[in-house]
Amino acid sequence: MQQWHQFLQNSQPKNSSGNSQHLIIEGSKVISFDDPIAERQALVNGTVICDLSHLGLLAFNGADVISFLQGQVTNDIKLLNGNNAHYTGYCNPKGRLLALFLAFSHLDHVHLQMPKELLESIAKRLKMYVMRSKVEIQDVSESMIKFGINGTNAAELLTPIFDKIPRNDYELVSVDKGTLLKLPSVTSRYEIFTDTVNAPIIWNALAKNAKPVGAACWDWLEIQAGIPEVTLKTQEEFVPQMLNLDALNAINYKKGCYTGQEIVARTHYLGKVKRRTQLAHIVSIAMPALGDDVMDANKQAIGKIVRCAPSIEAGFDVLVECRLENLAQDSIYWNDVALIIKPLPYALENKE
Repeated sequence: MQQWHQFLQNSQPKNSSGNSQHLIIEGSKVISFDDPIAERQALVNGTVICDLSHLGLLAFNGADVISFLQGQVTNDIKLLNGNNAHYTGYCNPKGRLLALFLAFSHLDHVHLQMPKELLESIAKRLKMYVMRSKVEIQDVSESMIKFGINGTNAAELLTPIFDKIPRNDYELVSVDKGTLLKLPSVTSRYEIFTDTVNAPIIWNALAKNAKPVGAACWDWLEIQAGIPEVTLKTQEEFVPQMLNLDALNAINYKKGCYTGQEIVARTHYLGKVKRRTQLAHIVSIAMPALGDDVMDANKQAIGKIVRCAPSIEAGFDVLVECRLENLAQDSIYWNDVALIIKPLPYALENKE
């Protein structure tokens, strides 16, 4: 990954002094390409590309991969046919989420994408359950380069590179140079998976007409799409419906047993979902931390911050899990600041 990040630094344009603009990296995450404010502005008035090195990727192969993963995750792995992707949860026996994966099948492998900070522990846990199954689990985060593009002309910029551009959300197209996945967005958003040889070629071609941005900008786009995330700070805090995984078609209630399935199914069939994740804006100078409690008017904890990114306006946009009864009756607060609730891009259905 160091080689890829060095390429990103060398590809930066020169400033007025003739020096390359400074790429800011923390760990595997690109924080910014020198100007975070301009990067956020480009989210609404331009097309952006974003390095996704902070996302880890596991590849599963072997004769028993499908049956193995069917017993581990909330969605139906059999539905992955090489032309699509979907989200799927990974729970502990109590039905609490350990991870949320973006899953797809490619070249006889099943891939699971998640925050890189979870990758080592999740891979170790999954390997414990392989036992005698014919399954190999490999970390391909370094060999498969990932970056995203978003904007009204994203498809136009991708057309010279990919013979076919996916039209529907979660549609997947693979060519010799890489794999292209369409993601939900207000405009057009895609993730590109490619190798270390083709990645610089594709990045340079796109960067001619798209502005490179830091990871927080991609988080903001995910938040606007209502896509939650499970991190080290929020593992085992939520059952899947609390993060709207049913609304995101990330739970299949007909696929059979998996770890935590009894709790997930009971929540679906026996009662109303009382806690949900909402999209909200917080007017604050301080940035909320993932896993922070949100409070009711009596300063009783009623939920948690699920995802957070600097807003294109002042403050921060967040996904926040909370009790629906508090949402209907009163304001919700973080650090004594009232949250401004915004509509989600999808409907939530609660079973009465």
